[in-house]
Amino acid sequence: MQNTAWIDRIRTPIIMVAIVMMTILLGSVAIIVSFFSKNGNAPHLIARLWGKFILLVSGIKVSVTGLSNVDPKKSCIFMANHQGNFDIPVLLGCLPFQFRWLAKAELFRIPIFGRAMRGCGYISIDRFNRSSAFESLDKAAITIQSGVNVMIFPEGTRSLDGKIRPFKKGGFVLTLNAGVPIIPVIIHGTYSIMPKKRLLIKRGDVLLEIIEPVETSGYTIKDKDILIERIRNIICESFDKGKGAN
Repeated sequence: MQNTAWIDRIRTPIIMVAIVMMTILLGSVAIIVSFFSKNGNAPHLIARLWGKFILLVSGIKVSVTGLSNVDPKKSCIFMANHQGNFDIPVLLGCLPFQFRWLAKAELFRIPIFGRAMRGCGYISIDRFNRSSAFESLDKAAITIQSGVNVMIFPEGTRSLDGKIRPFKKGGFVLTLNAGVPIIPVIIHGTYSIMPKKRLLIKRGDVLLEIIEPVETSGYTIKDKDILIERIRNIICESFDKGKGAN
């Protein structure tokens, strides 16, 4: 264990430098490509390459199950648990279809990375400005109805202890406004690789589990708490089963 810890301490700065350099390179390319891409698909492919590179250089192996539960011809909202810093590279690098992020506004203020996110068509949500947040959700609903899939972390932020946090309501309001199904996505293993507030990157295996769609047509805004509980129960149940299998 001690030898492994020393190896992780040595390799982490090397990985960090590689990630920063690749982020600058591919982020710049994504920004340039975004000026010529009307739908954001090409920049998203670059983002997918960025995710794959991070996983490769970090020595992270990802297995994906349930891809058949996604119908590429139908719009949906993906909702994933948020375990650690590698969740975004895992989702970008290992989901072989187009989607857009619904992400906190702070991420869009990061130089190069933020501009690249805008170029990909990702949607900013200002968590500290209620009217701006609702305006963003309305915009996102229109985007989804036009045939775009959106990825959401309903917890709103990464877990501090590896447990799934309570879900925020914004993503469910968006779902009901858009009238599309929710596809739960469960991420297993990223917390041990690099949790929130830790700079050390450890090796590890990740399982990405895609659950069959949950139709939302029978729900109204008044029922959003019931829908939240249902989706959270699905994700928690699969997450807990995954822990038991490890």
